Amino acid sequence: MNRYPRRQFLAAAALAPAALALPFARAAENPRGTASAGTLKGRFYKTLKIGMIRDGSNLSEKFAIAKQAGFDGVELNAPGYDVDEVRKAIAATGLPVDGTVCADHWGVRHSDPDPAVRQKALETLLAALEATHAVGGHTVLLVVGHGKDGSHEEVWSRSVENIRQAIPLAARLGVGIAVENVWNEFCYDHAGGADQTADLFARYIDEFSSPWVGMQFDIGNHWKYGNAGDWIRTLGKRITKLDVKGFSRADNKFTPIDEGDIDYPDVVKALLEIGFHGWCAAEVGGGDLAYLTQVASAMDRSFGLV
Repeated sequence: MNRYPRRQFLAAAALAPAALALPFARAAENPRGTASAGTLKGRFYKTLKIGMIRDGSNLSEKFAIAKQAGFDGVELNAPGYDVDEVRKAIAATGLPVDGTVCADHWGVRHSDPDPAVRQKALETLLAALEATHAVGGHTVLLVVGHGKDGSHEEVWSRSVENIRQAIPLAARLGVGIAVENVWNEFCYDHAGGADQTADLFARYIDEFSSPWVGMQFDIGNHWKYGNAGDWIRTLGKRITKLDVKGFSRADNKFTPIDEGDIDYPDVVKALLEIGFHGWCAAEVGGGDLAYLTQVASAMDRSFGLV
């Protein structure tokens, strides 16, 4: 994770099966060259959601397509995959699973008023941590709840209490819980304007008082509600990973990564200011090799990697 010394992550990676350790270590090195203080080159690694890879009859073929398109890793959905198949795909391509997205986190929520549902959400998160560790990944992306489950205070307290129970396992496995900022009517005003701040998100992450809970900050998700660069500055070292999609305030809709009106120069400036080194996952529509190559190129252009 971005906020800890590299040696801690290599130690965590060593807990993974031996077959995964080498590909993971290679990804933790510098696949794009030497890092520079004035650019994200050498410190910014591109990944994508597995569902975006439309071609390929098995995971090895899908990983190969992602690698050919220009990505440095792949994010899976966990739990739910065959660990042996994933390990074979990693070994065949040298492309690591940098992390996963927790399954069912929208429908089975940590903020649900029903304790039985919250228990199920916890069980899924624990299983996701185990599955992610088994393939060498180091984060599980999590949507923590939804504002419709109660008052802001109720959603806050229920989700914190539930997710906190997974921290011991996260620490033991070396797999972080990465909270995503999404349109879930929590920690922002869904009917509000574009002048909102990330203060509530920062306070929410701090509530856990754990280095194993951070944010997978989605650059496009809250451009409608606030300045992405300023949110990055507020969240600072709480950001462990990034997601990216485009958004147009003018048209009030999501767009391809390099369309819309997100202020990417300020995003890059903010990432450099907080000393970000890590992964950014594309989260847009999927397609074939040619399409995914365009997505990877759009990330390169947007983040000043070319």
